[in-house]
Amino acid sequence: MSDEILITIEHGVLRMVFNRPSRKNAITDEMYRRLTEALEQAETNTAIRSVLFTGAGEAFTAGNDLTEFAARSQRGGSGEAALGPVVHFMKALARSSLPVVAAVNGLAVGIGVTMLLHCDLVFVASEARLSTPFVNLALSPELASSRLLPQRIGHARAYAMFALGEPISGADAAEYGLANKALAADQVLAAAEAAAQRLTRQPAASLRATKRLMRNADQLVDLIVQENNVFVDQLVGAEAKEAFAAFSEKRPPNFAQLSS
Repeated sequence: MSDEILITIEHGVLRMVFNRPSRKNAITDEMYRRLTEALEQAETNTAIRSVLFTGAGEAFTAGNDLTEFAARSQRGGSGEAALGPVVHFMKALARSSLPVVAAVNGLAVGIGVTMLLHCDLVFVASEARLSTPFVNLALSPELASSRLLPQRIGHARAYAMFALGEPISGADAAEYGLANKALAADQVLAAAEAAAQRLTRQPAASLRATKRLMRNADQLVDLIVQENNVFVDQLVGAEAKEAFAAFSEKRPPNFAQLSS
């Protein structure tokens, strides 16, 4: 539904809110389509000078809607077509030339964490829990996170997050360099909005040039495509089918029964 992503433009800030609190703001295909459209339109809208992501309720986002992903696992497919709207959003975010700010007010899972690697300023609640449990679902990293997360927080910490699904707190995220600042939950949005507003007063061409020099968007998109190919192979494999069946049946998965 359209109201599951709230989009407003005010005082130069494009604000996008994950608004599905009953599902911890899990992201559906339609939500991805709306996010992608807004990011792409922002590239040519001179009234927009910064972007702000946040979540309604007590979560930032629980990541991808697992019901939709379970359906993808069952029906199969290959390449970008298998993930469609998810990958389109990833590419749009990686290519965004605008400064992007995130207000992580609570739980962040999967793409709720990996998208922060493409945000320029991140403010997080100290008690938030951030996790990337891809391997727990028999999947693999996405959104160029296989390179960006180890670069940001170190190999050992990144591997623990990926391979063991170990969460980190918002306070840890700030200490490790994944976030700019950890704050009390009721202060996060105000801090992010102040930063987004401040960015609108900075020279736009200079900000774009700085971001372009700091990150090679084409290389990131190439890596996203490579990761996507591996992700899809995993998604349609026997391990993922077992992981999603276990999720649906509310039982622990049994990967030991499957050959590697």
